[in-house]
Amino acid sequence: MTNHTSTRWQQRIRAMGPGIMMASAAVGGSHLIASTQAGALYGWQLALIIVLANLFKYPFFRFGPQYTLTTGRTLLEGYAQKSRVYLWIFFILNLFAAVINTAAVSMLCAAILGFILPGQWLMNELSAAVLASSVLLLLIGPYRAVDRLSKIIMISLTITTVAAVAIAAAKGSQMQPGFVEPSPWNLGALAFIVALVGWMPAPIEISTIGSQWSAAKNKLEKVSYRDGILDFNVGYIGTAVLALVFLALGVLVQYGSGTEVKMAGGAYVGQLIEMYTATIGEWSRYLVAFIAFACMYGTTITVIDGYSRTNMESLRLITGKPFSSNRILSYWIIFAAVAGLCVILFFKGAVLAMLKFAMIAAFVSAPVFAWLNLSLVRKGETPLQPWLLWLAWIGLAFLSGFTLLFLIHQAGLLS
Repeated sequence: MTNHTSTRWQQRIRAMGPGIMMASAAVGGSHLIASTQAGALYGWQLALIIVLANLFKYPFFRFGPQYTLTTGRTLLEGYAQKSRVYLWIFFILNLFAAVINTAAVSMLCAAILGFILPGQWLMNELSAAVLASSVLLLLIGPYRAVDRLSKIIMISLTITTVAAVAIAAAKGSQMQPGFVEPSPWNLGALAFIVALVGWMPAPIEISTIGSQWSAAKNKLEKVSYRDGILDFNVGYIGTAVLALVFLALGVLVQYGSGTEVKMAGGAYVGQLIEMYTATIGEWSRYLVAFIAFACMYGTTITVIDGYSRTNMESLRLITGKPFSSNRILSYWIIFAAVAGLCVILFFKGAVLAMLKFAMIAAFVSAPVFAWLNLSLVRKGETPLQPWLLWLAWIGLAFLSGFTLLFLIHQAGLLS
């Protein structure tokens, strides 16, 4: 009995991979920046919003590995069977998002690296180093490299982040006497809340990346449906918990401290490190810097690999090619890194504007691809549990409602 239990857990641990990788891709700007800023700006008031965003998106991210595990096909193959129109829309949006997101996350990672390394470094040099090292790791072993590294990063990130929050909690809140707590429940905070929901834990398009990683894992070793869903749940629930832990960082270190919260990503991370150092002590500088760097380096690697896989697969299905190879994937990985670096070098001032456009496109298309994921799984071989089906319908209404609210706000109809 003991041997059987031991063997069963070994199988479960070996099956771990795609869910952890998806978690590593998600725990980036949405957690390090958005969640922490939410705590710094509004305290615990947005905790419920973070919980609901993770809860209502759960079915659509789960449908990625679930569809692949039950059918042997990827979500993108499912989109192609529905209509090539969906595939073309996805490919165009994904191609743009791959370049812009690669540029954005590598820039943020480089900015954090600048805080850690001694001396003065140019942002372009650090960005190139981050991208080059990421590509090198991916070319050594496209799936295994990301699988192993994401596990190391997520374990290290979880331990250090929880430790940092525990230390901050022991020190107590930094709220100044007479501080008037602002309310997020007004139109002025709407843009921030919508962005928080849209990128928490990640855009819906990441579900296709999870599906690709599940397919890649199955090529290396057969994973059962139950073990594959367990892997997904561990990764997804882990990202939800970490989002609240990062929220706590902002609450304990910055909320009500009297220091204005910087909203730009790189500037905010620098401010957070300085605030943490001032609150806890100089020794904590490198702890927080490590947390931030681990966050963004893991995100950079998984973003490059994930978007490259979905771009490769989309183009394969559009052109009708029978299969793709690691050599073709290598070309897409190099393309994502080089294109991202070109954006940094030549359009650095426009990265934020481009990222905003990518965010809007991903946010507006989210209900469409959420519905596609649901429709594919509903017609699958394994019937959906009633609770999961109901949660999916509620989640679809939630995403559609927030998208409509976002568009109304962007059109200036709410002021």
